Amino acid sequence: MAILPNLENVPLLPGGLSSSLHPSLRPDSFTRKRLLKICKIIWKASPLMPLLVVLPIAMIVTLMDLNGVLIFTTNAIVCAVLSVVLGKCTEDLSEHVGSTLASVLNATLGNVIELIVSYYALKAGQFDVVKSSMMGSIFSNLLLVTGCCFLFGGYNRIQQTFNITAAQTMSSLMAISCASLAIPTVFVATLPKSMNEQTDILKISRFTAIVLLIVYVLFMVFQLKTHIKFFDNSEANALVAKSAEEAEEFEDNLLGKKECCIILALTTYLVSKSADQIVERINDVAATGLSKSFIALILIPIIGNAAEHVTSIFVAMNDKMDLALNISIGSSIQIALFCTPLLVVIGWIIGQPMTLQFTVLEVITLFISIFLNGYLVADGESNWLEGCLGVALYLLISIAFFFYPDVSA
Repeated sequence: MAILPNLENVPLLPGGLSSSLHPSLRPDSFTRKRLLKICKIIWKASPLMPLLVVLPIAMIVTLMDLNGVLIFTTNAIVCAVLSVVLGKCTEDLSEHVGSTLASVLNATLGNVIELIVSYYALKAGQFDVVKSSMMGSIFSNLLLVTGCCFLFGGYNRIQQTFNITAAQTMSSLMAISCASLAIPTVFVATLPKSMNEQTDILKISRFTAIVLLIVYVLFMVFQLKTHIKFFDNSEANALVAKSAEEAEEFEDNLLGKKECCIILALTTYLVSKSADQIVERINDVAATGLSKSFIALILIPIIGNAAEHVTSIFVAMNDKMDLALNISIGSSIQIALFCTPLLVVIGWIIGQPMTLQFTVLEVITLFISIFLNGYLVADGESNWLEGCLGVALYLLISIAFFFYPDVSA
């Protein structure tokens, strides 16, 4: 009888080829190389990325429960930097899906920082913080970001041009947003003091929120289907690739679909933890003399929109004004027509009576901001002086709310 040889230690590949593979072709080596590549891609996403070193510091000071202002500051910086990562993953994920789904992703994830911070404030019953942060996001995008785009984009140019139809359409949407946010406030202001208006204002706010969400869906259809030629920005594609070399470089710096999903999930988790600490420590910061109105209306929106601010300014400096305005004014529309009414609906679901009743000062400044922004984009041209006007109005609003007392005070 023939004795079969012991095949236990016989290599599958001749000559021990499996053990002599080049180190770069081994699975563990490939994983390490890809991880390093992903880190490099994310690191180059924005000039803000070096601030990511604050993440472990924020974790330490939070775990040790140190000074409340320090915890607020470090977690705020972390949120600002992580917004860059969220933006990068959203953009790259959009490259792997269709244009419609890409726009939906940008709409839902474009202001995810503000949504998460506002959700925790809503959950804690801090309605004034929620409403002020939403209003502040509109101010910062309409005035500060758009103004900086005009200023830095036009400082070495006579003027810049952009699509007047798209700009005026977005300005019209902001006008209806102003009206929808002003009506509940005026409703309360004009009622006799003896009447209990809380039940009615809650109903008005919820119906208004539903109408605004419907208007936002109609705007998405207008932008993506019926009038896509006004918003289909060929300049954005020009930024992506103008030559074979640039196209190859773009593909090399593109994250994969699974990588985007994993990083989005991890980043959203970290943002939620930091946002929770920001909301919890607002009272500690307010104890230093800053009002909650100023913190929520000025500081938190700048934190949440830091990545978009930097991106839109760099785009404007490259003379891509349609794309820059789509980022700045488009983000304001998302806040006014999507995020704010969505928070009212979420409050309805979780049992928090969130309304659209703002302070008179907030409504008046919103009207002035939309009026100035509409005037600046009315002719389809911009220059650095118009940018200075937008930034100046934002500074005036910031000064007013710096001295504006809290409602509770």
